[in-house]
Amino acid sequence: MKHTLIGREQEVKLLREYLNTDKSEFVVVYGRRRVGKTYLIRQVLGDQACFSMTGMENADMGDQLSNFYFSLLRVWPSATHPKSWIEAFYQLQSFLESLPEGRKIVFIDELPWMDTTRSKFLAALERFWNGWADGRSDIKLIVCGSATSWMIDNIINNRGGLHNRRTHQIYIAPFTLEESRRYFKAYGFGYREKEIAECYMVMGGVAYYYSLMNPKESVAQNIDRLFFLNNGELVNEFENLYRSLFKKAGDHITIVTVLAKKGKGLSRKQIIEQSRLNNNKKFTKTLEELEKCGFIRSYIPFGETKRDILFQLTDAFTLFHFHYIKENKYQDETFWTNSLNSGKYRAWSGYAFEILCLNHIRQIKQALGISGIQSRACCWSSKGDDSHRGAQIDLIIDRADQTVNICEMKFSRSDYEITKSEAEDLDNKLDIFLRQTNTRKSLMLTMITSFGIKPGIYSGRVQAQVTLEDLFK
Repeated sequence: MKHTLIGREQEVKLLREYLNTDKSEFVVVYGRRRVGKTYLIRQVLGDQACFSMTGMENADMGDQLSNFYFSLLRVWPSATHPKSWIEAFYQLQSFLESLPEGRKIVFIDELPWMDTTRSKFLAALERFWNGWADGRSDIKLIVCGSATSWMIDNIINNRGGLHNRRTHQIYIAPFTLEESRRYFKAYGFGYREKEIAECYMVMGGVAYYYSLMNPKESVAQNIDRLFFLNNGELVNEFENLYRSLFKKAGDHITIVTVLAKKGKGLSRKQIIEQSRLNNNKKFTKTLEELEKCGFIRSYIPFGETKRDILFQLTDAFTLFHFHYIKENKYQDETFWTNSLNSGKYRAWSGYAFEILCLNHIRQIKQALGISGIQSRACCWSSKGDDSHRGAQIDLIIDRADQTVNICEMKFSRSDYEITKSEAEDLDNKLDIFLRQTNTRKSLMLTMITSFGIKPGIYSGRVQAQVTLEDLFK
């Protein structure tokens, strides 16, 4: 089947605009591994690039230079094997100068892999851009890389010779639910919204993971084949993902391991205590890198200050790894299918649905009719004691119009029925929240469910509803 570019309309529009300006452009495209960055760029460029190459993973400087040489040799027979990156970029400059007038597009993929130890790659890139390309009007340099933290630190936020030199940056995010639906429809899948949401809750909207699915199989069959079958294509993806993004991924994995156990998140102090990592600048940088790459988010709980900031896991695939892949101790090749009616599935799906909702706050606000109102999404909790029960609210939308949406998120297979005990629990949460926070804002109990609330004796407590269909808009 011919590949189709799904979504990405704004990103395509921007990239085409940058390619058609009357000045030289240094465009940085970044985003996590497997999200479709390279595919998007190649779809837009077609055969327009004068020179393109891809960095090699885990290769030393000598092999990277050889890779550059052979890539240049394909389009310029006069190329010679460079001994340094300064020489390599000088040869690229000479090749581009030999071309007729008109725009000259250079595409370098997986740029971070080329910056090997003591290679002086960045210095050579700086010289190429600052000393030559930037002074012209016809060079379009597009660089791309999956090591998001490297791209941000070394190119986008560079404090050296490349400081403020990149002219544009484009972040390629994972698919939304709506883009996921469009993908599955384009490739002949008959999945409905709930099944697509389940795919998202497992794979986090990552295009490459979707591409490995078979439209002739159910969601459960696909998940078992990819993640639990012996030698399944995504069995080792977790390690590959983190190792490709971070040069030393041990601490990153330790932190997400701890956060995967706590839905509302943990403070810096709690992460250090539970991970046993050292409280130093390296720890701070690791947290920053995880957040830049979209694996975690930091937020201030309702009614608290910056010193009370919490860090929360927001990557669905990482959660799935810890709740399922790592727990498959007996190498059960149908582990997913066998757990669909279990407490394990219910616990995972509840947490995963919360992550899905966090990643679709814009759609939730739109469904509630509050898109134009300034707000922030956070959590809140209160420990119980002898005088009152504890309470936890996993999603609060704190609005500037003196209203707070207290959100309950429930992933179910049919209309959700509020029982007497759940109604009492909701009443308890609202009561404790009011007493503990002393807020003067109005509270609006909001249910975010798969198919809506089943009418009943306790359903009248709910003042606003959002369904799964709303999240696909």
